[in-house]
Amino acid sequence: MTVTDPISDMLTRIRNGIMAGHAMVAMPSSTIKVSIAQILKDEGYIEGFEVVEGDKPHIITLRVRLKYVGERRTRRSVIEGLERISKPGCRVYTKKTDIPWVFSGLGISILSTPKGVMTGQRARQIGVGGEILCKVW
Repeated sequence: MTVTDPISDMLTRIRNGIMAGHAMVAMPSSTIKVSIAQILKDEGYIEGFEVVEGDKPHIITLRVRLKYVGERRTRRSVIEGLERISKPGCRVYTKKTDIPWVFSGLGISILSTPKGVMTGQRARQIGVGGEILCKVW
């Protein structure tokens, strides 16, 4: 089955894994998904991730370890929400001066810029704009 929006599929798998209380979610891997997972790890939203090759050489899987806080009964996810902004049918671009703040800086926006995939804060520092992929808080 083909997926028309792989980034949205990744975010939905993470969201569903959190709601079900899973420790890990798996999905087909791509370069941009690995970049997004690296940002989520660097910002402390996930425990980590790994890229695993399957039995066949062209099947590569991305496994994301989700991060939770609290004891067993009061355990909750570090990720409160994920929202896809730019979609294949409606791309959303921003200038370097208009990069959005997520919950006044408590969350992050992830952008695809000419200098690579990065957070909104990093894009402001470098002075580049780009496509707003998603928001995480």
